[in-house]
Amino acid sequence: MPDIQKIVVLTGAGISAESGLATFRGPDGLWEGRRVEDICTPEALERDRALVLDFYDHRRRALTQVAPNPAHEALARLDAEWPGELLIVTQNVDDLHERAGAARILHMHGALLSALCEGCGERRLFGGDMLDGPRCEICGQDALRPDIVFFGEMPYEMERIERAVMDADLFVSIGTSGAVYPAAGFVEAARHAGADTLELNLEPSAGSVFFHETRLGPASVMVPEWVDEILAEQAAEN
Repeated sequence: MPDIQKIVVLTGAGISAESGLATFRGPDGLWEGRRVEDICTPEALERDRALVLDFYDHRRRALTQVAPNPAHEALARLDAEWPGELLIVTQNVDDLHERAGAARILHMHGALLSALCEGCGERRLFGGDMLDGPRCEICGQDALRPDIVFFGEMPYEMERIERAVMDADLFVSIGTSGAVYPAAGFVEAARHAGADTLELNLEPSAGSVFFHETRLGPASVMVPEWVDEILAEQAAEN
């Protein structure tokens, strides 16, 4: 991979699954007998607010029981040592990238440890239970919801992501299903713009055909190996 300066890394549920967080599309992708896709929507929030808040309260509590794995730690090392441009775009709403030490990161689907006020639009850090009915610290309304991009809503900072993808020399996808758009389309956009494309996944994704190279295996093994490789190549060029 010659002359790599700008890297975009896309991470999905597969990178956090090895830390013990259940994936939406895995065998545990149900909540009280309901499909997760039927819970994580604006319509579900309006129909049964308590159910949706309880679901995310449970997910928020689950974060306290897990820790970053070697894949998160390897990307944090890449973040610290890569001298060029880097953007880690994650579809995950957990904070494992940050806890591993990554800073150049964007949560396109929101974050569990953030609250959004539907009344005034304010976002703030939040680590408790929303089902208890805390009020917005800015406007005082009882209108807090998880700062999560529900199914049918527009992901955050798409213009910034699209610019980074189109400018990238290397696009890497880690632990994604390749089935959720718009993220599933990033590889085609990057490749069309001239980037090298690499997939690191436990099994081929729905979009594997669009990557120049696919490497299969656990993220906790494949990601550290790739980070070691690209940092060694960069050091050899300097």
